[in-house]
Amino acid sequence: MATFRAPPRKGENYELSADLNSEYKDKRKDAIKRVIANMTVQKDVSGLFPDVLKNMQTDDLEQKKLVYLYLMNYAKTQPELVILAVNTFVKDTDDPNPLVRALAIRTMGCLRAEKIIDYLCDPLQKCLRDENPYVRKTAALCVAKLYDLKPELVMENGFLETLQEMISDSNPMVVANTVAALTDIHDAAVANGLDSEIFVVTNTVLNKLLVALNECSEWGRVAILNALSRYDTQDERESEHICERVVPQFQHANASVVLAAVKVSVCPTCNGARGFKRGHQVIMIHLRNVRSDNLTKQMIRKMAPPLVTLLSNPPEVQWVALRDINLLLQKRPDILSSEMRVFFCKYNDPLYVKVEKLDIMVRLAGDNNVDALLSELKEYASEVDVDFVRRSIKAIGQTAIKIDEAAERCVNVLLELINTRVSYVVQEAVVVMKDIFRKYPSTYEGVIPTLCANLDELDEPEAKASLIWIIGEYANKIDNADELLGIFVETFTEESYPVQLQTLTAVVKLYLRKPDSSQGLVQRVLNTATKDCDSPDVRDRAYIYWRLLSTDPGAAKSVVQAHRPTITLPRTTVSPALLEELIGEISTLASVYHKPAETFVGRGRIAASAVPRKGSELEDDQNAARKAFQTVAAGQQSENLLNFDDPTSDEQPSGLAATQVLAATPAAANLLSGHSSNPLDDLVSIFGNTGMTNTPSQPQGGLSVGLGGLSFGAPISPAPPMTPSVLQAATPGPMLQTHQQPQPPQSASEDLLGLF
Repeated sequence: MATFRAPPRKGENYELSADLNSEYKDKRKDAIKRVIANMTVQKDVSGLFPDVLKNMQTDDLEQKKLVYLYLMNYAKTQPELVILAVNTFVKDTDDPNPLVRALAIRTMGCLRAEKIIDYLCDPLQKCLRDENPYVRKTAALCVAKLYDLKPELVMENGFLETLQEMISDSNPMVVANTVAALTDIHDAAVANGLDSEIFVVTNTVLNKLLVALNECSEWGRVAILNALSRYDTQDERESEHICERVVPQFQHANASVVLAAVKVSVCPTCNGARGFKRGHQVIMIHLRNVRSDNLTKQMIRKMAPPLVTLLSNPPEVQWVALRDINLLLQKRPDILSSEMRVFFCKYNDPLYVKVEKLDIMVRLAGDNNVDALLSELKEYASEVDVDFVRRSIKAIGQTAIKIDEAAERCVNVLLELINTRVSYVVQEAVVVMKDIFRKYPSTYEGVIPTLCANLDELDEPEAKASLIWIIGEYANKIDNADELLGIFVETFTEESYPVQLQTLTAVVKLYLRKPDSSQGLVQRVLNTATKDCDSPDVRDRAYIYWRLLSTDPGAAKSVVQAHRPTITLPRTTVSPALLEELIGEISTLASVYHKPAETFVGRGRIAASAVPRKGSELEDDQNAARKAFQTVAAGQQSENLLNFDDPTSDEQPSGLAATQVLAATPAAANLLSGHSSNPLDDLVSIFGNTGMTNTPSQPQGGLSVGLGGLSFGAPISPAPPMTPSVLQAATPGPMLQTHQQPQPPQSASEDLLGLF
């Protein structure tokens, strides 16, 4: 009996292959559509490449487009078979139909297959001089694609010279695509380190671009406007002429065209990797070269309406426009000085749009509109979105810091919000009040009782730390400051580290202002911080405070109660050099992210900190490094930061002399040159190397200081059974006696450093 075998199972690709080879034209076309549909949903149909290729020669334009689309997608996986399509491509570039000619040359440029590149030059040369403008504009972009694949072919065949001639083309779309192709080629050449100026906008080219500007499509206008923004004007009249010709683009419906026109009118750009080099010159774009105040004000006045119109777009477009507007306001705050109301938040705005609007409203705040702004922010504080409410309250504080005359009104609004007794509102208001106290010290002390009355409402670390800072800063004016701080001392080990640090400092401030009533409190918090706390930062600060209070209360007062500079609202969110660069990238992702393009584009993406620094920033870093060296030189003679009584040697250099000695080390050279991979490690290594060269001698019998005979010179030992009292360090008499009469070394059990 013969063995029964089931027929082989036929899959979908087998059926498609059969239909692609059908004798019926309609059936073949339908099969091609199904192949494209499968390709679109990421199904692998690369095995049908030979069958699809057979259907390439057809008079049906729709079918030809589908086949070309398939070829572009699978050319890399089937490079040997792509060569079979060359004859058809070359034949199609001679087709009477200009759509077929353009389709063929565009597909050949998109295949990116090594074996087909050499066959592209002759058809491309013909299409660049084709009688139909549609074919010419398609061929212009194909040159840029060919340059990306094989630059030497573009140079050898004279395609660059042809493109430069095409700028004079009678068709504006051909001019726009030519400008886009030349710009891409120039950027690629600069990125590869070539110094040749491939695309230079001369006065003749400028006039041709201005003629084509108003007649091409919206994307063509963007390309031309970007080229205009890189033109180096010769005099003021030329700048005025360009501005006048660009102003009509403010009325365009496309947001990208509007922002590109604003960039041409406003922004200075630097000829860096994306610009055009002329020595080390920086092109200041056109409004910068206009010296007429009337014309400048007129241009700025004309910019406001199109920027405002951008806010009528969908939320996603609004957000992009708001990010760009934020940059523009950092450069020219007067552009929208009278348009604050258009940035008021709507009830249906997404949170990301509201956040940007809040930032812009604070930037636009002034004496003439602060009342309307505060009224609006007060309304936002009653919204249901907690994050938006917090940001609104923070905006009130930023307004108070920015406008001195409006600070009292801002404080009154904050008091009204605190009286609502809403937990997150009260906590954010306390944080904001701390910043206001730092800006206006000893001005709004009448608010402190209200803040202290809401102590029970605080459960967030930042709010607690802010209130503790206020209590410690104004401890001499708060009658029950010791009771309020005692609440946090009781729960010291349960609080977060920022709250512990702030509590420790506030209690020391209280002790320095009211030593009689807070001796027990400071003793308790120092005991808890040094014995029971897990954070090394808190322990170290407690030891330093303890040592300061033991040795010299005057020095402790000068350290803890040192004068602090008042805070200010920064005018820009990025460095000035980066702002100039980002302004030149308006309408691109760089201006949306507020980061240089190198940090997120290309194969070699780098961190923002690794972007090459501008000259002024590098000089600031070097000055900071020199100051760090002087600090190390001043402290290298001390073995222990806590040991203030180490004898100093007169033989060691100090100040600038010590800085010169330190600069000879490899780590110091890295820091000064700006090439250090880890500046902190280099600085620590410098300190460690120099500190070990000359070890200061210890005083005989150990170093005894105040605080009940606490010895910091004895060997490290286990924790003492009894902690000495700070009360002895409060009076100068015993302290002086301690320094005058040497005491015998303390036993190991009495060494507080054993707590480590």
